[in-house]
Order: sequence, then structure tokens, then C-alpha cells
Amino acid sequence: MFYFLEGEPQNTGGSAIITIVMLVAMIAIFYFLMWRPQKKQEKQTKAMLDSLAVGDEVTTIGGIIGKVVSIKEETVLIETGRDKTRIRFLRTAIRNIDVKAEDAE
Repeated sequence: MFYFLEGEPQNTGGSAIITIVMLVAMIAIFYFLMWRPQKKQEKQTKAMLDSLAVGDEVTTIGGIIGKVVSIKEETVLIETGRDKTRIRFLRTAIRNIDVKAEDAE
């Protein structure tokens, strides 16, 4: 048998509500600090890759700098160096566009 003294509070509903509030707060913090910025970065990267055009000067994720010669569905042909060496990369290997084709002229 359990005997409760009149002066002791019974902790049944209060701690469950606090636990739920803390869990919701942690999920909200996770969303605003991690998931949302990552999705925003993915959208920016996709927009950059979609705007890729022939003549753009780009940098790859490996650090190679060159000029886009041709674009196919998933690949990009880049011309680099004085001897005009051509290298094929996946479109996703482009880190950023340094100079747009229309800006270079």
C-alpha cells in the first residue's frame, strides 16, 4: 500500500508537460539552426548550377579554375590553362561561378 502525506505534492501531470515542451523546443531549435539553413543552401546551389552557361568562368570542388566550353545534361566541359586543356566534370562538381559569360564581355 502507498500512503501519501497531505503535505507532499504529487508529480503526475506537471513533469509530463515540461518534458513535452522541452522536446518541442529542441525540435524547433534543430529545425531553425540546422535543417532550414541546409535547405536554403541546397536551393542556392541548385539555382547556381541551373544558371550555368557556356563562357562562364568556374571553380570546381577540386580547385580547378576554367571556362565552360559545353554543357550536357549531367556533365560540363571546362577549358583550362594556356594550352586549352579540356576536362569533363559532373555538373555537381562545380563549386561556384566566378565570372558570368555576359560579365566577361
